[in-house]
This record gives sequence, structure tokens and C-alpha cells, in this order.
Amino acid sequence: MGQPESREHRASEQSELPPGQRLQRGWPVTHYGPVPKFKPDRWEFRVFGATADGEKHCWNHQEFSELPFSSVVADLHCVTKFSMLGAEWGGVLARDVVALAPPAPQVTHVMVWAEYGFSSNLRLDDFTSERALFATHKGGELLTAEHGFPLRLVVPHLYAWKGPKWVRGIEYMSADRRGFWEERGYHNIGDPWKEQRYSYQEEPGDGPEL
Repeated sequence: MGQPESREHRASEQSELPPGQRLQRGWPVTHYGPVPKFKPDRWEFRVFGATADGEKHCWNHQEFSELPFSSVVADLHCVTKFSMLGAEWGGVLARDVVALAPPAPQVTHVMVWAEYGFSSNLRLDDFTSERALFATHKGGELLTAEHGFPLRLVVPHLYAWKGPKWVRGIEYMSADRRGFWEERGYHNIGDPWKEQRYSYQEEPGDGPEL
């Protein structure tokens, strides 16, 4: 049997948690709807909308797998109040995708699109932050289908719903609009350190102009 954790160790871990969160030892499966079946011959990642050259940019699964691979160590904070600390994620940095398919100068936000029409909106600065990653691996292992294989977005400084599973592309936008969960009452920004869980907590400027 292992030794009990010291009070100092527990306090150190708790100090890393955003308000209202609890430490999670495993990785629960949380999603809405069925798990999509991966069909590599039909899979495509698209960058579209207000691109700098006005064109749509696409990669098939093999091509996307050959993009530069990066690793980041980052936490995952779920709005259901569990947090997983210090996970190692591997995949393609969001900013590397942006460098390959840059946005037009007027772009302020992106919509991340996933299977079954799921979507999540992000400010461009959040999307291109240094640890935002299109993850294919966790802990050196391929993601399971339940956890988002073949691709999920991880944006460590925002709640996990801002990083959808089963991502298929991004849309550049010159004005903000709400994604799937944001239209259903979740906060438009989703900063866990400010406990931005629900839309009723939004301040002026947090959401799209009406």
C-alpha cells in the first residue's frame, strides 16, 4: 500500500486548482451524443472562412499526421468541476496550423468545428496561445475514441468544453458568434480561474454583440 499524502502535498495540489474545481485522479469520459466512427479515407481537416488568401485549406488524415509534432504539459479543467493536472499532450500546435493557413487581418475569433456539427467559439488570441494544441496523444499514447480520437483541441487556460473532441476544422471569423454549448447557456469565454461557467455571468464585452 502507498503512503498517505502529506497535508503539504494536498495543499500544493489544491493551490493549482481553479475555484470550485476538485482534483481528478483518472480521466472521466464526458460528451454529448454518440462516439463517431473514424473513417480515415474520408477524414479531412479544413481551415476556411476569412483566410488571408481567401482559399480553403485542407489536409487528409495522412497529411495532418505529418505536420510538426509538439508536446505540452497542461491541465484540463472540466466545467463539471473536475480537474486533471499535469497531463502530457502530443499533437499539432494550433499556432502551427495558423502559420500554415493564416487568417485575414480582420479576424478576431475562430469557430472550431467537430463531428455532428458541434462547435466552440474562441478568441483568436486564446486559440493561438502557446499551449493550445490539436491533440492526437495523451501520455505518449494515442487518444481513445471516447476521448476524442483522432483529434481533439486542448486549450489549457479555458474550460475543457472550449476544446471539442473529434475536431474536423476551424473557421476564421471577423466577428464573434456562439458555438454549440455557448448557445445553450455556457459562458462565451470560459476562463476557469474566473469561474466563467454560465452565460448569466457574462460581463459587457464577454459575448457577441446583439
